[in-house]
Amino acid sequence: MPDTVVITTQDLEPAVRLRDAFRDENYEIELLTPGERLADVADPCLLILTGSLGDKQSRRLMAEAAAHGHLPVIGLLDATAGPPNTARAHYGLSEAVVKPIDAHDVALIAKRLIERRRLQKITGIIGETDAIVETLERVVQIAPVSSTVLLTGESGTGKERVSRGIHALSPRRHKPFIATNVAAMPETLLESELFGHEKGAFTGAVGQRKGFFELAHKGTLFLDEIGEMPLATQVKLLRALEEQRFRRLGGEIEIEVDVRVIAATNQPLRQLVEVGRFRRDLYFRLNVLHIELPPLRERRDDIPILIDAFVQDASKEHDRPTVTISSEALDILMQYDWPGNVRELKNLVESIVVLSHGRTIHPQDLPPDIRHAIGGRSRLLPVPILRHDGADGNGGSAVAPAPELEFIFRTLMQLRMDVEDLRGQFDSYKRTNPDLDVSYPLGQPITQSFPISRMVPVDAHVSIIDGIADVSDAALAAEHDVVVFRPGMKLEDLERNAILAALREVAGNRRKAAEMLGMGERTLYRKIKEYGLPL
Repeated sequence: MPDTVVITTQDLEPAVRLRDAFRDENYEIELLTPGERLADVADPCLLILTGSLGDKQSRRLMAEAAAHGHLPVIGLLDATAGPPNTARAHYGLSEAVVKPIDAHDVALIAKRLIERRRLQKITGIIGETDAIVETLERVVQIAPVSSTVLLTGESGTGKERVSRGIHALSPRRHKPFIATNVAAMPETLLESELFGHEKGAFTGAVGQRKGFFELAHKGTLFLDEIGEMPLATQVKLLRALEEQRFRRLGGEIEIEVDVRVIAATNQPLRQLVEVGRFRRDLYFRLNVLHIELPPLRERRDDIPILIDAFVQDASKEHDRPTVTISSEALDILMQYDWPGNVRELKNLVESIVVLSHGRTIHPQDLPPDIRHAIGGRSRLLPVPILRHDGADGNGGSAVAPAPELEFIFRTLMQLRMDVEDLRGQFDSYKRTNPDLDVSYPLGQPITQSFPISRMVPVDAHVSIIDGIADVSDAALAAEHDVVVFRPGMKLEDLERNAILAALREVAGNRRKAAEMLGMGERTLYRKIKEYGLPL
């Protein structure tokens, strides 16, 4: 059954044009007259408000949309309503479009919101912030291929949910999805669990057994906590990934498999490589495609949405009345740093639903460690700390350094690796551009133009000019599309000029321009509106 888009008729003229545009996209349309409710519509997928966002009907419909699983809402703004971003934040809209509208552009925006909501249902990932939207877009890009994927992020950020979403959207979705936690298996049994064993391979092996690689044939194998894998097993995993074949423990016959591996870790694998706890070649083999999941403290605007969803789920699961979170309690929850991330929030909401008996939750009902957290910060470091336990060489136990020193060491190591990456990229660029002169005398202005392929077209340049009187912007623009920086210019000016240069290069094709600029098409469309650029 086609999705139903609900459009209010407060402003009839754009409502009629939107109806025709959505019908062209094969959507069912429901025009909502004043006084009608969203509950009267069967399975709505999107709400468009054509009238004033501050009137009674609009406020009521937005509340109904929030209660309906946070249905996406697009608001049409009058020219006097101010910037769209301000209206989005003030009214809690998914998107805001200034009148007069292009009905087909609104239909394009709506289609992406609908697809995002469908993806959230598949993956179980909840949120509307840019960090989560980018993660979902990354999942859509990665899912169709068979390359290995490395998921990184703190504990509780939803790495297994993302892995299941990748599998659900992939061509392998009708084949097995096998998930295992490497850290939960004893080192002596890990190889057998992954690759299986033959009868008599070791004491207790009374029969032949298939491993996870065999069981996941044609499907997906999710390896959580990959950083805990012993070095000996890492060697065999690398060979299995490279050749897509392996031997069972104690076996002689090589078994060929077709398995997509998704690995996850909350540890800094690059630092484990540096200290010798993780193989460098395996790290690069796993890190073909990469998704970094943001911690909850970096997407605090999603906390109210997550709380609503968890309250509904817990109330249904435990047959309890729905609780209400007071504004004061919500402020505390929004300020807390959540070292356990979404998992910690979910467990807290579940305990509140079970123990509250359907009443309103006030600050005093929250746990003391959350209520009394200094500045919203947990006493726990929001990063995992590497621990190395062992003998000190004199028969005693080695004493681990203080967490603060380890944190400083890790930060310095990260800076070192970043500098090495930049040096490698620059050396590679010099090899492909032998005529590039990079030996500038100290204190001399830089007039060389460097190609920035992710910012502007490949044949365009960015020029950094400081105090050069005989070089003009017009002269540079005569030869190439350029983005010129001069002291005093704002970042917004550079971004606006870069967008203009990209649009000129692709003859106004927003999709190609977005790819060239390294941003989402929705983000590019919003910036075009903000900067008042010609469409």
